[in-house]
Amino acid sequence: MTKPNRRDMFRLGAAAGAALIAASGRGARAVPPLGAPPADDAWSNSLGHGVDSKPYGSPSRFEKNVVRRYVPWLSPTRDADASMTPLQDQPGIITSNGVFFERYHAGVPQVDPKAFRLMISGRVKKPLLLTLDQLMRYPSVSRIHFIECPANGATEWPAAQLNSLQLTHGMIGCAEWTGVLLSTLLDEAGLYPDSRWVTATGSDGAHMNRSLPMMKCLDDCMIAWGQNGEAVRPEQGYPARLVVPGWQGNVNVKWLREIQVGREPWITREETSEYSELLGDGTSLGFTWVMDAKSVITFPCPEKPLTQGPGFYEIRGLAWSGRGKVKYVDISLDGGVNFQRARLDNPILDKCMTRFTLPWWWDGKPALIQSRVTDETGYVQPTIVNNVQLS
Repeated sequence: MTKPNRRDMFRLGAAAGAALIAASGRGARAVPPLGAPPADDAWSNSLGHGVDSKPYGSPSRFEKNVVRRYVPWLSPTRDADASMTPLQDQPGIITSNGVFFERYHAGVPQVDPKAFRLMISGRVKKPLLLTLDQLMRYPSVSRIHFIECPANGATEWPAAQLNSLQLTHGMIGCAEWTGVLLSTLLDEAGLYPDSRWVTATGSDGAHMNRSLPMMKCLDDCMIAWGQNGEAVRPEQGYPARLVVPGWQGNVNVKWLREIQVGREPWITREETSEYSELLGDGTSLGFTWVMDAKSVITFPCPEKPLTQGPGFYEIRGLAWSGRGKVKYVDISLDGGVNFQRARLDNPILDKCMTRFTLPWWWDGKPALIQSRVTDETGYVQPTIVNNVQLS
C-alpha cells in the first residue's frame, strides 16, 4: 500500500480491525464552544494553584471518569475479582499506574517494605534471603512489557455480551518495569545441573504460586520494584513482583516472597483447578503460558463513538503479542471482507503494546470495523469464526 499524500489522506475510505460498530452522530460538526479564541477564558483571568499545592500530582478533575471498572456479576466477592483498564482513554502504549488493571485472589496485602524478605532456596548451591534494600543493590534493568490476564475477552467468547471496550478487553496493561533479572539472582544462588523448574510464591492471603520452566526464568523474567517511574503500586505487587514477559498474567506473581528451585514442576492448586485448559476429549494441557497476538480498536469504540458527523477521522488501536514484536496490523471496515494495512507507531518492542492508526473518511454510513494483527513469528490473530472451528 502506497503512503497517501496530504490531499489523498482526506479521501481514504477505511478498513477494519478489532470488532466495533461506528455509526452514530450524523449531525453537523459542532461549533466552537463559548470562550474559544479570541475570547478570554475565565481560567486565564486568575492565578492558578501554586507550587507544592499537590506534592503528589493527580489527573485533571475533568478526567474523573477515566478509572478502572469491573463487572459485578463476574465474581461473588471483590477480594477475588478483576477490574479493567480504560483502554479507550489510553493515548499511547503505556498504561498509567492509577488505572492499570487489577486481579486478586485474596485482596491486596499491605506489605511493610522494611519487613519484606525474598527467599531463594531449593536446588541452589547458596540459598539467599534478601531484604528489599539488598535486592535493589543488584544490577538492574528497565523494560517495557504488557501483562494480560488469560481471561481477557472471556465474556465475549460464547457471544457478544458487553457493549464496552473497557469491559471486554481491559484486563491488560503495559508498563515500564524496573528491577533485577531473575537470571542474575539465580546465578548468584548457583544452580545445579538438574535445576530445571522454579515455583514463585506471593505473600497475599491466597499464597498464589505458579511453576515456571528454568529456560524462561533465565531468559527475560525479572523481579520488579519500579513501575512507570515510581514504586510498584500495592495493587500491582508492592514492594516487588515477578514479571514474566509475554506469558499469562497469573504467572506474574505479585507481592513476591519466595523463589524455590527444583527438578520438576510443583503442579500447584492454581495449575490444576484454576488455570488448566481442557481439550475436547476432556483431558487437559499440562501447561499453557504464552499470550497469543491480539489487537483492538480503541477509537471509535462504544465509549468513544463518532459524534462530529461525517468527515475525516483517524482509526486508532493497540496490538500486542506474547511471542515477540508486532509485525503489521490490517484494518477492515466491512466486517473482514477487505483489509488495509495500518501504520505502526514507534517504538515497536518485544512483548509490548504497539499503537496503530489508519486515516479514514467516514461517509456517515454504518461501518463494521475490525483489526487483525500478525506478529514477527507469523502468527495471525484469528477471527471468532476461526476460534470456534479450532475449539
